[in-house]
Amino acid sequence: MGDVEEARHLFKGGSSVKKVTPFLMFEGNAEEAMKYYTSLIEDSEITSITRYGANEVGQEGSVKQATFSLKGQEFMCIDSNIKHDFSFTPSFSLFITCDSEQEIDGLYDQLTVSGSVLMPMDHYPFSKKFGWIVDKFGVSWQLNLPN
Repeated sequence: MGDVEEARHLFKGGSSVKKVTPFLMFEGNAEEAMKYYTSLIEDSEITSITRYGANEVGQEGSVKQATFSLKGQEFMCIDSNIKHDFSFTPSFSLFITCDSEQEIDGLYDQLTVSGSVLMPMDHYPFSKKFGWIVDKFGVSWQLNLPN
């Protein structure tokens, strides 16, 4: 049995993964990002926030750990108390399937404020309307209105 097959066999037989949750690491603006995202997408909410207290490793009052949901998809996030040489990357993005032109245009307009455009909103062979952007927090979003 090769390494990959052995690992797969051990994983499937040895433990049970309970959940897979996307995890976002911010540097001081996690709460602002959560509030922004949950205000843009209906049926979304911040479900928990644990903050750093006095004399803890992180800045007092910043997000030690939080959870929020966007249209039923749960996310976790933190405010890192360590300055890293990396940030978010467009190779991992939040893919939003929209129901109308009004919805996709509204999200695109809001998410591009102080952000950047990777693929402009347009008609593409794979989509009636599609745009790929990076928001003001550095998180990548793909917005799609299917054919």
